[in-house]
Amino acid sequence: MTARILDGKALAERMRADIAAKIATLPYRPGLAVVIVGDNPASAVYVRNKERAARESGIAARTIALPATTAESALLALIAELNADPATDGILVQLPLPAHIHAQRVIEAIDPAKDVDGFHPINAGYLVLGLPALVPCTPRGVMRLLAEAGTRLAGARAAVLGRSAIVGRPVAALLTAADATVTLLHSRTRDIAAECRRAEIVIAAVGRAEMVRGDWIAPGAVVIDVGINRGADGKLRGDVAFAECAAKASAITKVPGGVGPMTIAYLLENTLEAAARRRVAAMG
Repeated sequence: MTARILDGKALAERMRADIAAKIATLPYRPGLAVVIVGDNPASAVYVRNKERAARESGIAARTIALPATTAESALLALIAELNADPATDGILVQLPLPAHIHAQRVIEAIDPAKDVDGFHPINAGYLVLGLPALVPCTPRGVMRLLAEAGTRLAGARAAVLGRSAIVGRPVAALLTAADATVTLLHSRTRDIAAECRRAEIVIAAVGRAEMVRGDWIAPGAVVIDVGINRGADGKLRGDVAFAECAAKASAITKVPGGVGPMTIAYLLENTLEAAARRRVAAMG
């Protein structure tokens, strides 16, 4: 069996072109504010990529860079200003934050209607309840890649490795809403490999390079690798041993070029959606 490679980069490029076309027809430009605190090199790269993608799509994007010594109170004050700013439709605070800043307090300070990361407890709760919400970008990208693969979700057995609030739990909620039967696997799960072998869909989001081996994958399963791990050689590797798993799967993503580009595409989509919802709400 030769697995179909799900090209997230190409799909994200198509999405970004569609978003740009939609924005070009609007009488306004959606506004996005990206806040970064400190000088984490990886975060700086992510923020530059996000701002560039937003600008290329016609979004009025700006980055607000704060020093690592910024007090939590100052960051919260900035968020309050952005919440009140009518030109700002989306707010994204790049994680991780310096150790002296309580990340959850910052997330909860963001207006849920502008929370384009989808991390606010209100958006997380609405997602679990099946109500309209801003959904985290990476999980949305995972679901779109499954659709691209033509995966039948209703009744399918899905294994999600990792229970983070950023990926694992929201992906599990989205799969459940699509009528899949979901098993959420984590560090205390007994025999993770056996649980994966029962699944027709495997989503790996654990942050451990090549943890998922070929003999964990059922023949014909669809495998989505969310992990991004940089090895000692400087190369990026996913959570999935790609060659081994591709030999068993019907479809699989690569790292890089799989889920990563989809995350940025859905940041743009979330910003567009937030802008539209806020204007509908303003009309009463």
